Amino acid sequence: MLLSLTSFQLQEIIVHAREVAPNECCGLIGGMEDGEARNVYRTRNLAADPLVTYESAPEDLFAAQRQMRERGEELIAIYHSHPRATNPEPSATDVRLAYYPSAVYLIVGLGNDEPCLRAFRIGERQGWEAIEYQIVD
Repeated sequence: MLLSLTSFQLQEIIVHAREVAPNECCGLIGGMEDGEARNVYRTRNLAADPLVTYESAPEDLFAAQRQMRERGEELIAIYHSHPRATNPEPSATDVRLAYYPSAVYLIVGLGNDEPCLRAFRIGERQGWEAIEYQIVD
């Protein structure tokens, strides 16, 4: 599955990251089995130290998952930000807390003039690997 985002969805994620910086943002992306993103669902970061980690508010997760079911979507991606990163990569904590191995994990780095969005597959056993995604309009 190749994740496909529109430029509008990409901007939604970047705007969210910028709004909550210097804290990390987090959210979900609902879409189709073939990787086509349909909706971006923001979640609030309730982590004890939101400067360096994220934890989505449970009620936001439940609401997003309910909306996905109602819209016939699946959870295809999870996003968060590393506000100071120039070339973001999953942290050890990101790998340890990657509970959805079928989802693509997107990380936005805001450390450059231009934001950097990278995509990863993350699994407890194999760690992480960078993957491609596409922008479709």
